[in-house]
Amino acid sequence: MKSRILHMTTAHARDEVRIFLKECLSLKSAGYEVNLIVADGRGFSTTLGVYIHDAGVVKSRFRRMLLLPIKMLKRAIDIDADVYHLHEPELLLIALPMIFRGKKVIYDSHEDVPRAVLSRDWIPVLFRNGVSGAVDLFENLVVAKISAVVGATPYIAARFSKKNRKTIAVNNYPLMTEIVNSKRQFSKSNKICYQGFISKHRGIFEILCALKHSEAKLVLAGPIEDPDAKAKIEILVKSERVEYRGVVSRFEVKEIMQRSCAGLLLFHPEPNHINAQPNKLFEYMSAGLPVIASNFLHWRKIIEDSECGICVDPLDVKAIANAISYLLENPKIAQKLGENGKRAVLNKYNWSFEEKKLLALYENIFGEIKN
Repeated sequence: MKSRILHMTTAHARDEVRIFLKECLSLKSAGYEVNLIVADGRGFSTTLGVYIHDAGVVKSRFRRMLLLPIKMLKRAIDIDADVYHLHEPELLLIALPMIFRGKKVIYDSHEDVPRAVLSRDWIPVLFRNGVSGAVDLFENLVVAKISAVVGATPYIAARFSKKNRKTIAVNNYPLMTEIVNSKRQFSKSNKICYQGFISKHRGIFEILCALKHSEAKLVLAGPIEDPDAKAKIEILVKSERVEYRGVVSRFEVKEIMQRSCAGLLLFHPEPNHINAQPNKLFEYMSAGLPVIASNFLHWRKIIEDSECGICVDPLDVKAIANAISYLLENPKIAQKLGENGKRAVLNKYNWSFEEKKLLALYENIFGEIKN
């Protein structure tokens, strides 16, 4: 009988890139029986050999965080896996019950949640420090008792390594199959792109203002979180300075990047951004796109070491506009930066390296089970 693994997520889609396309499929290819519990209302399915279970839709954020983990607990017990791999901090609520049942538990921390809380608009400002501290304490108490922690960045892994010695960083680098092989003609495009959640915290207002000082056309894709941003985007769509695609498929994401001459990543300097490692950065690089990114120390090191883009103050509209104009006016330089980024992904920043670390962790855990 194959060793059985259960990944659990309350907030992510069943085909989410890190959870499903990378971790679940890597483990399936390694010979494990892989299950995944989601909460999307689409029912049970088997996709590429992974058994996907559905706990049903929970629309309220608070019900999702407090009640959905308990709802998932019964399903998790029924599946009776050997290892439970949790992808949200609220799922740590069920970690101890699973440990008491003799199961191995892994916590996969996608972001530095206590610092992320400080920027959540849905939490009243007066309560953010208190909520951040409570989440920090809760995570630290539970991870000290579980089998292992997987951090999506070295910074996250370093934080948890103080509480759990079996902590590793499994970076969210692109799949080799996502690397775009064809070359674009930079001189024939004035399009720049941004893909992902669209909000003030991710620099949308500065990006829109910078457009006024350049000849670029912005292609946007992703959900708009800010009503004010939506109104401004609609105005610029009418003026044909912005092309808004909405929420798009991964195929459309590739098409947008292929038709652009730069990718934007201009998050504000907030606690959860400064030490983050956005997957979008490496997706731009894998597509051969030069990057215009926030000048955070960690981001700047990656971009400057790879010679794949320009780092600017994300709050400085003129600096953003100058970087955009520079790449538009110098297509050969833009192409060289893009090629450098793609080379860095091929040689260093890709999932094949991270997969080995994940599989080694599982081999170690199953070795403990057998012993």
